[in-house]
Amino acid sequence: MGHSLCICSRGTLTIDNKRYLFIQKLGEGGFSYVDLLEGVHDGHFYALKRILCHDEEDRKNALHEIEMHRLFQHPNILRLEAHCVTEKGPKWEAWLLLPYMRRGTLWNEVEHLRDKNSFMPEERILHIFQGISMGLQAIHNKGYAHRDLKPTNVLLTDDDCPLLMDLGSMNQAQIEITNSRQALALQDWAAQRCTISYRAPELFTVESQCVIDERTDIWALGCILFCMMFGEGPYDMTFQKGDSVALAVQNNIPIPKTPRYSESLIVLLNSLMVVNPQERPHIPWVLHQLKELQTVASGQATTRI
Repeated sequence: MGHSLCICSRGTLTIDNKRYLFIQKLGEGGFSYVDLLEGVHDGHFYALKRILCHDEEDRKNALHEIEMHRLFQHPNILRLEAHCVTEKGPKWEAWLLLPYMRRGTLWNEVEHLRDKNSFMPEERILHIFQGISMGLQAIHNKGYAHRDLKPTNVLLTDDDCPLLMDLGSMNQAQIEITNSRQALALQDWAAQRCTISYRAPELFTVESQCVIDERTDIWALGCILFCMMFGEGPYDMTFQKGDSVALAVQNNIPIPKTPRYSESLIVLLNSLMVVNPQERPHIPWVLHQLKELQTVASGQATTRI
């Protein structure tokens, strides 16, 4: 499956008949590495994500991530340039070639501003948040949910266009649970695949008779908006202190009062972070509210000093 790959010489590789130079390592996670490459054919920089597959289940998960990327050609979803799965002795590696964004993630930007004791202006928040929401709408429209939305999974281009990435946790938007075994299985899956401080309340204790839908992403969207406004996620400190996030998310988070942002933006944030998923809006409603907010912002200064 995918494109051909060969290691031509030290520091050089070929994917789909195009040569790339290894520049440096960018980072690593539990089972993956990201390297910076330069395309010999075009001089552009790329990020090569290498996923280590220790068994057939790992390989299946890696192929799933590739398939999810291939579903989309959207300006707010990171595109997959090329891919392959290669055998490494008894193990496998899945290689995903992705565009490189030098500015890094939304979380990098939030940290940068926080270090300067500065905050993101409302107009910029609305611009970035609309792009994230449009990418999410594309995912929901195809019947899927992202399930691991967070600032570190949003890249920023040079012109502040957000790109959703890390699609490996995506699955069907609506999951029907009919017994306790299914409930426990989904709960365990969420514990492994959904970042705890951005995980929706209904995924911590899954009921034995319920439908989990794409509004888990709306909760995470609210957490992202909170992070852009206040410099950290609403449950980041809870997690860092070792307190129970599962318990904390069962109560509505108090939104700090600030003259920095409009009341309308605060109202939008409150509407996303509703504990009961049935009372949360769907993504078209969010985009409609953002359109109205931007109309107001274009007519008057909504950012407070």
